[in-house]
Amino acid sequence: RLKKGFAPCGEREQFKAIREVGSLVLSRPPKVCNFLEWRDYKIVYKRYASLFFISCIEADDNELLALETIHHFVECLDRYFGNVCELDLIFNFHKAYYIIDEVIISGEIQESSKRAVLHHIGEQDALMAEAEKKK
Repeated sequence: RLKKGFAPCGEREQFKAIREVGSLVLSRPPKVCNFLEWRDYKIVYKRYASLFFISCIEADDNELLALETIHHFVECLDRYFGNVCELDLIFNFHKAYYIIDEVIISGEIQESSKRAVLHHIGEQDALMAEAEKKK
């Protein structure tokens, strides 16, 4: 699992919330709306093959913008990994975090260009490869 938080929350509360939201989303039929209300928040999720991407947003935030941000992140993952799957995220979780850090900063979309995101990730990969050579 990947998780990225932009509001302070204790680890125990975070684990409880992930379990609760995960069970809510997984129990929903595939043809229902991708938005649901949970506590004082809205849950926005999208399923891509066997992967679920879930975002918890404030009650007054735009659900469609959150859904578009999820889609943008998944498209960046797809372009980087070439049709992303669960194993890509398990064995290269650090690269998935690099991508999400390029796309979202402090809970707001930072970079809307997939080309720019992939260019920055390519530069990070080059730096990592150079550091490995020096070892």
